[in-house]
Amino acid sequence: MIQAPQTAAAKPIPSEVAQSIFMAYQVTWAQDQSPVKIMEKSRRIGLSYAEAADDVLYAASSSGANVYYISYNKEMTQGFIQDCASWAKAFNAAASHIEESVIEEEDKQILSYTIHFDSGHKIQAFTSNPRNLRSKGRPGERLVIDEAAFVDGLAELLKAAMAMTMWGGQVRIISTHNGEDNPFNELINDVRAGKLPYSLHRVDFDDALRDGLYRKICQVTGKEWTLEGEAQWRAEIIARYRPNEDEELFCIPAQGGGAWLTRVQVEARMVEAPVIRFTGSPEFNQATPATRKVLMQEWIDSEVKPLLSKLNPELRHALGMDFARSGDLSVIAPAEVASNLHERIPFLVELKNVPYNQQLQVLFAVCDALPRISGIVIDSRGNGSYIGEAAQDRYGSIVLKLMATEGWYRDNMPSYKAAFEDGTITLPMHDGVLQDHRAFKLVRGVARIPEGKTDGDSHGDRAMACVYAHAAARLAIAPIGYTEVPGHSRGYDNLAGSGSSDLDIPMPEHEGW
Repeated sequence: MIQAPQTAAAKPIPSEVAQSIFMAYQVTWAQDQSPVKIMEKSRRIGLSYAEAADDVLYAASSSGANVYYISYNKEMTQGFIQDCASWAKAFNAAASHIEESVIEEEDKQILSYTIHFDSGHKIQAFTSNPRNLRSKGRPGERLVIDEAAFVDGLAELLKAAMAMTMWGGQVRIISTHNGEDNPFNELINDVRAGKLPYSLHRVDFDDALRDGLYRKICQVTGKEWTLEGEAQWRAEIIARYRPNEDEELFCIPAQGGGAWLTRVQVEARMVEAPVIRFTGSPEFNQATPATRKVLMQEWIDSEVKPLLSKLNPELRHALGMDFARSGDLSVIAPAEVASNLHERIPFLVELKNVPYNQQLQVLFAVCDALPRISGIVIDSRGNGSYIGEAAQDRYGSIVLKLMATEGWYRDNMPSYKAAFEDGTITLPMHDGVLQDHRAFKLVRGVARIPEGKTDGDSHGDRAMACVYAHAAARLAIAPIGYTEVPGHSRGYDNLAGSGSSDLDIPMPEHEGW
């Protein structure tokens, strides 16, 4: 869940009610008192039921306010207002009977259901988006948009909804997905990209099952719960929703599969900048560790150090590294962060078939020279764990040893795409960099590099290094620097001399390690 700042709340759902009736995700949702909160969810997991309970307590409290509920059909609206009436009775909240009325608009009639409370507040539920919503917005009033992805005119509705927050109002947006181009999904991506300071929740079908959804169903229906019964029920529900189970149950918007970044988007952010490569020949890999160290240092001195010397010492820097030993490329991507938060990848370093210790030699030479370094993200899956661990030993907590999960991609890739859309990132103009970025596809609704090579011997490695650099630049770590002691070198200028180095760590040089 992505959190946002909290506001003062009316009386919360009593803890005994929460524990006995609700599941953990329902409690988490109700307890979040952010001005704007969003839930992307599976169908039929009881979110509206929990929302109704929270809304009754809010409207019935003298410290609360009016609640307005909008859905896209009559049945859903009726179900919600009936839940509100039931909760009002359960909470002993003095309330009127449900009043039904019709709102006449130019081209349609909108049914409205209202419950009045002795607090002077009300819950009013609409079967469609009323145009007079902009007139709402008294201090503290709450708007609930249920199945938002299916509501007509959602983009305009959201504009009106956000205006309510100016006077301390609250907005709750709940929905399953309805396509990746839907304003609901675009809103979620903007939150994940850091463009909007809203609280984001996500509960798919399996999340709900882990929190006891099927157990709760068995409890309500009087059926005995068994692990086998739950597995069978899960399979039946998934089969019932096919071929749309990903979108309906697992929060994956449909219509994906095309290129995630267009050629125009990527090329527009490219400038002349070097991409250098060291390829480890058989002779290099078979040489002694001391010889390899000397040869690599010569390459660092001639190719890498001149690029490092051009970095602006006044700006903050970060670094990302995508690791490979032989099959793909290891790519090191420093990132320069300007005062306006524009990120520039000043150069890329590609390492092909290079032993672990020499990869570290290059990585340390770059990191040691980066001014005001504030974050390092290293792909630490598989054999990359050695590189990540060694970097963490050297640089401490500014290093994130990343073992990326689908959740990590889901939370971080929207921000990376937003940098292209907003023009806040600059990459080297290089065909391999372009092809790697064009290879991103939406896999189960998340941007990933699919199987197979994207450009020659790269498997999206250049693009992923840039993604990691972007993530490193956004880590909440203060930049650090150092003052070199006269007569000593923090780098590897003397590697060929004494032969002693913190890189003298025996490592098996094959992929199977």
